[in-house]
Amino acid sequence: MKKRSKVLAVAALVGLVAGACGGSGDGAKSGEESGGRSATMDGVKDGGTLYVLTMQEGASTLDPQRVYTGAELGAWGSTFTRTLTTYKPVAGKDGTTLVPDMATDLGTASDDLKTWSFTMRDGIKWEDGSDVTCGDIAYGVSRTFAAEVTAGEGPMYALSYLDIPEGDSDFGSAYPGPWLATPEQQALFDEAVSCDGNTITFKLGVPVADFNYTVGLLAFAPVPKDQDTADQYGLKPFSNGPFKVESYEEGKELVLVRNENWSKDTDEVREPKVDKIVWQFGLDEAVIDERMLADAGDDKNAIVYGGILPENLQTVFGDDTLKDRRTDGFDGFVSYTMFNVESVSCVEVRQAVWLALDREALRTAAGGPFTGEFAKSFVAPLLAADYEPAKLVDGLNEDGTPNVEAAKAKLEEAKTKCPEVYAKATEDGLRFDHPDSDTWKKNIAIWIESLGAAGIKINDNPIEASKYYATINGDRGDLMRAGWAADWANASTVIPELFGEGGGFNYHNNEGDAAFADFQAKVDEAKAETDRAKQSKLWKELNQYVIDQVWSIPGSATKSQNLVGSNVRGAFQWLPFGWYNLGGVGLAG
Repeated sequence: MKKRSKVLAVAALVGLVAGACGGSGDGAKSGEESGGRSATMDGVKDGGTLYVLTMQEGASTLDPQRVYTGAELGAWGSTFTRTLTTYKPVAGKDGTTLVPDMATDLGTASDDLKTWSFTMRDGIKWEDGSDVTCGDIAYGVSRTFAAEVTAGEGPMYALSYLDIPEGDSDFGSAYPGPWLATPEQQALFDEAVSCDGNTITFKLGVPVADFNYTVGLLAFAPVPKDQDTADQYGLKPFSNGPFKVESYEEGKELVLVRNENWSKDTDEVREPKVDKIVWQFGLDEAVIDERMLADAGDDKNAIVYGGILPENLQTVFGDDTLKDRRTDGFDGFVSYTMFNVESVSCVEVRQAVWLALDREALRTAAGGPFTGEFAKSFVAPLLAADYEPAKLVDGLNEDGTPNVEAAKAKLEEAKTKCPEVYAKATEDGLRFDHPDSDTWKKNIAIWIESLGAAGIKINDNPIEASKYYATINGDRGDLMRAGWAADWANASTVIPELFGEGGGFNYHNNEGDAAFADFQAKVDEAKAETDRAKQSKLWKELNQYVIDQVWSIPGSATKSQNLVGSNVRGAFQWLPFGWYNLGGVGLAG
């Protein structure tokens, strides 16, 4: 589930990328804009309340082991949840630099890359003043295995990497998590994740050259066992960062206040400025834009989780008086549409959908060039080492317009090869799950019209945005919208996660596909390859493999736009997360 809502997604906003950002209109041109003065600390003062405005009814989750949206990973990691490593909170490419956080350095690996050790800094405290221990980190990681609590909603690297035997738990491990484990099962985990004083050691079943990036995910964050409330932990997680949760009410607000037991002496990464952060949920998208443009009262101290409506981009980017408050740039995400391969098991039908789709109409509705560029890979171009444009389905128009005749020809093939799926697509209809928003009301109309011209029926199924990924985790339609960015600079966090066995964001139900076994074997080969150049070649081949199977339709290498209040400072786009460094945003005035 990502990454990296990767903001306008890893999910939450990661899933809204293609709909929530965009722009068009004479006089408004898409181009890299960093936020001007708002991205600097010019005039910033300590204190004050920062407001976050969003259409969502709540956070996807506050539980560190369950969160997998890019913006929220960055937001919670910069405010109330620290990890062994993290990213340098600065603008530009330097913001992808890995730095120690709770650890004293970036870890020590064995020669075979199967054992990694990290030593914790002294003096790190929980919000009640108690010490954050090595055991708290181990316990936090153990929660990842507990299907009855985490529901597979967060990154699953612990299950993929740790040297724990396979078994009959819900996630296929011999260890079922801390609540259900017998002493013998707990011993399996304790052998793989062990503590010696302040040093935690992870024993892996496979070599992982960049495991120090993995432990920067919140799934590897500490949780104190005596504070754990299982599936209710996401309502009020315990803090070891500069802010703590004062209150959280879905549909209304989340209030973060300063944590008096956090010490800058133990934290070389975070530079908190404000006293309080208040998220306001359930706001109308148009009203949010109106408030941000008016820039009055508390809205001068506000940022937005969700982007600018396409119809307002002409106003925002056509007015140079807003130059110091706006941002526009690539966010590292690729938007895409997933097929439920189990229910749409015919590749010819999947190809027909892709060929019939009016991608240019979708891009125009979302804002034309502001939306981004048509994607030719599920790996974003910013991930240069592993990126290579794939050969797309024969007949696909490069300009994004539909090829109705080619789509109809594919349907004719399907009529003979897979008549049941053909009938489903042309008579019963394909259910399309997507976040419920004003923008998506326009997008789904384009899907219905353009596919209808080729004879394919789409059944609309909007889902409340904050509950979108949790919903499709248990009940998947035939088509589902999403977006993804790499968890770190390796396509190992893209291809296996989106399409592989046990992938944390694989909603495709593709394990039963005839093409899956060969794909998974090559994924396993790529993950075990320690020669980075050879591994990169394998990822490119695997991306082509996925494109050929049409398990998903790539959308755009996306851009995002945003507007902040005139008093906001430090509001640069933090590349690893596609949104702001929430815990470091300050206020002037």
